[in-house]
Amino acid sequence: MAIRIQESAQVADNAKVGEGSSVWDLAQIREDAVLGDNCIVGRGAYIGSGVQIGSNVKIQNLALVYEPARLADGVFVGPAAVFTNDHNPRAVTPSGGLKSASDWEATGVDIGEGASIGARSVCVAPVRIGKWAMVAAGAVVTRDVPDHALVMGVPAKRAGWVGRAGEKLVRDREDETLWRCPATDETYREDAGHLSLAG
Repeated sequence: MAIRIQESAQVADNAKVGEGSSVWDLAQIREDAVLGDNCIVGRGAYIGSGVQIGSNVKIQNLALVYEPARLADGVFVGPAAVFTNDHNPRAVTPSGGLKSASDWEATGVDIGEGASIGARSVCVAPVRIGKWAMVAAGAVVTRDVPDHALVMGVPAKRAGWVGRAGEKLVRDREDETLWRCPATDETYREDAGHLSLAG
């Protein structure tokens, strides 16, 4: 399958863009970044140096994915979402000189398979978003998010569970450790604040 890169996009010569992927107007993909197959990078999105992105990932317009972020397969990143990489940001050193790359160590955001990051949300590194989790629009994530958790607010807190279809799960009336997806009828089990598909 063909790779589509719009003329106004900037893709570094040594960046790798997988088969069937599309990079839209004014997007920038920096050196050593890797995108898997069938990815979409929206208008004006930024992918930092060395960022690792799986296959079937959608990064919407104006999203900022700073290195060393890692996104697994099937991740959705909403418009204008931001993944930070500096836990203690400063423009200058304590002596007042302009900071350079050698004056700080980048920390990354790690996004698990199938997770969704809502529009204008901010993930403050270092943080991990679990598999199939969902971050609500406008949320600010400052701590790790478990698999299948729905988080919202500033700072983001768990507001429920979601299944692989993205629907909010419904608690079983007879067994409070079980949750059901209204879209797929899949059943999940909660144990000590974590959720997984019921065996």
